[in-house]
Amino acid sequence: MSAGRFITIEGIEGVGKSTQVAVLARTLESRGVEVCVTREPGGTPLAERIRSLVLERGDEDLSPIAELLLMFAARAVHLGGSIEPALRAGRWVLCDRFTDATYAYQGGGRGLDPATIASLETWVQGTRRPDLTLLLDLPVARALERARRRGAGSDRFESQRLEFFERVRRVYLERAAREPGRIVVIDAAGTPDEVAAAVARAIGERGWTT
Repeated sequence: MSAGRFITIEGIEGVGKSTQVAVLARTLESRGVEVCVTREPGGTPLAERIRSLVLERGDEDLSPIAELLLMFAARAVHLGGSIEPALRAGRWVLCDRFTDATYAYQGGGRGLDPATIASLETWVQGTRRPDLTLLLDLPVARALERARRRGAGSDRFESQRLEFFERVRRVYLERAAREPGRIVVIDAAGTPDEVAAAVARAIGERGWTT
């Protein structure tokens, strides 16, 4: 049995991640690839319950460090209960956000020390990293306008100010510059079909056979 591939799709709100995950899944399945579509935080029943704690806007404040620990708690559950079993079974895992998002949101957005995040990453994930990360990128104002048109803005992250997302985007792009072999920046300004074509090219350039 061939090993599965672990592909993550990243980006701020409004860049079209969910659309491109769905399109890529259909494309791969049409070629006979077994696909596991998942998301973070979440991906298993328990991890989805943790997701609700992270995203809900309750009366009690959630500190940045508590938020970070919840993210990695959900990730530990997700890896053990979904991602690792799927990869061992030879399936391709398509994940809407993963640890790059933690560096971007909790590191860039919340201002937490990236060294703390890196320590938790190693502790929770061991050597597991995505085989390929597709970073869908748009200027923040344009991305948030897209998100507003689709009715976003209800959870703790979507309600943040523009400056928060500028910091998030900056960290995403810095990580892409440091890891060009893993992270491919995709211009998300085009139509969904144009973005999907760029995603397909990024995967095709890896020479992966199905």
